[in-house]
Amino acid sequence: MTSQDVTVLWTRRLAVGSLLGLILLGLAWELWLAPVRPGGSWIALKVLPLCIPLAGLLKHRMYTYRWMSLMVWLYFTEGVVRAWSDRAPGNYLAMIEIVLCLVLFVACALHVRYRLGHARRAAQA
Repeated sequence: MTSQDVTVLWTRRLAVGSLLGLILLGLAWELWLAPVRPGGSWIALKVLPLCIPLAGLLKHRMYTYRWMSLMVWLYFTEGVVRAWSDRAPGNYLAMIEIVLCLVLFVACALHVRYRLGHARRAAQA
């Protein structure tokens, strides 16, 4: 296994891990840790769109990595707004969401870059 393959593997694991982290954080945040209303909130449904790309990332589909790196900015924006406006513990959870979004974006961007570079070098050989 080359260093290129190892990098692709790690960026994939990082992308899947941070996406799972966002899903779990969103559910825990809105249902138990800091719900808008006691007993849970319908806002927990915000994690449903995150479940769609999970299958594509697990199946190693390049297209999913590309559009996931764009979609994650919606959750990043929510995190920034809620980090600024919510009270504790909601603002701390929003900061965790921001970090997870940044990790997911970087992992997806690097994954696409390394896979395309690897394919380009394989085509030239």
